[in-house]
Amino acid sequence: MNICMIGTGYVGLVSGACFADMGHTVHCVDNNQEKIKKLNSGECPIYEPGLNELIKENFRSKRLIFTSNLSEGVNKSDIIFICVGTPTKKNSTSVDLNYVFKAAQEIKEISKKRKIIVTKSTVPVGTGDMLEKIFKNRKKFIIISNPEFLREGDALRDFRFPDRIIVGSNSANSFKIMKNLYLPLINKGAKFFTTNRRGAELIKYASNAFLATKITFINEIANLCEKININVEDISLGMGSDVRIGGRFLRPGPAYGGSCFPKDTKGLVSIANKERVDLSIVKSVIKSNHNRKYLLLKRIDDIFTKNIRNKKIVFLGVTFKPNTDDMRDAASLFMIPELHKRKALISYYDPTGEKKEFSSLKKCSYVSDVNKVCKNADLIILHTEWDEFKSIDFNKLVKNKKFTLYDLRNLYSVEQMRKKKIKYFSIGRTEIS
Repeated sequence: MNICMIGTGYVGLVSGACFADMGHTVHCVDNNQEKIKKLNSGECPIYEPGLNELIKENFRSKRLIFTSNLSEGVNKSDIIFICVGTPTKKNSTSVDLNYVFKAAQEIKEISKKRKIIVTKSTVPVGTGDMLEKIFKNRKKFIIISNPEFLREGDALRDFRFPDRIIVGSNSANSFKIMKNLYLPLINKGAKFFTTNRRGAELIKYASNAFLATKITFINEIANLCEKININVEDISLGMGSDVRIGGRFLRPGPAYGGSCFPKDTKGLVSIANKERVDLSIVKSVIKSNHNRKYLLLKRIDDIFTKNIRNKKIVFLGVTFKPNTDDMRDAASLFMIPELHKRKALISYYDPTGEKKEFSSLKKCSYVSDVNKVCKNADLIILHTEWDEFKSIDFNKLVKNKKFTLYDLRNLYSVEQMRKKKIKYFSIGRTEIS
């Protein structure tokens, strides 16, 4: 098939490269000419394991085409995926759909024949209905919802071996076309689930809100475990062994972040508010996740008995999760500036490099070597669970033998730190002081 992906952000670029690898001809279109120039020169604009190699391979085979010419992409394609950003509006919980509607309007003006238009971006319930109104004089156009479920850091595997493929349409004939598109994945075991368009739009929001709830729940249980001398990991394993619950997303840590959970929980509440439905659980999740950032800061205050000024604090990892360079809603975006305000001396290391988000902080520096960054630390905060942080000999690296390790990801065991006589704090476990 001939496919057009409008938008070369995370969703559009990963999906486009994977569709090309399945044998389709894919036009990836973006109005950011600098990004298109980089892609055509072999430079991948996002960090995702394996993606750069996949792009180069399919670009060489001429199945993957990068262009800023929307007319070329639209008119040479049978299926058009809208993969543009749907950010939360400023000072609001509602979703900004301007990019989606702009793309639809341009498709309408450009297209010379019938098209299947698929929203891959996460959009509120009823967006497909609004898109149909844009194409009201072009009745042969079919609007489909096909939400993505790609985890950053595992996106290629998630695309190639999905649990399910959700397709929502009000046109029964379109299901056959979409099933044919995804047939290689279905043959490998992916469930092809069909519903109406509004159903597919809501499935994405409901799924992410439920996963955010699991993370928030175990974080709150971890708070309790710290007070009553119980290991939260035992609780996670005991709960997760129940097939009705499952063990995934029951790992405590910082507040959830990234491009999906913060945005989609707020977006779901906004949808419900318009319908005068009280999603009290989801609202509580949003509030608890917000409060968690302050709770972690309070723990740092307690470690230093509120005397943070001029203390050397090191962050290992600053992205919201490993195997991605995504900083959106990472806990570090709140914690580092707050500690900086309190006159701490901050340094950090992340495998994906220096971050512009911290460039305005005078006493915050990036160190490009994990060994060097730890050298003079008073406190090391293990923020992101990159593999290279899982076997560090801290006693060998840190000159200050009275340093403290605050492990936000529970990468190390209490017994391990006790043997090494390291002052150690973790999440939901007995402290060593």
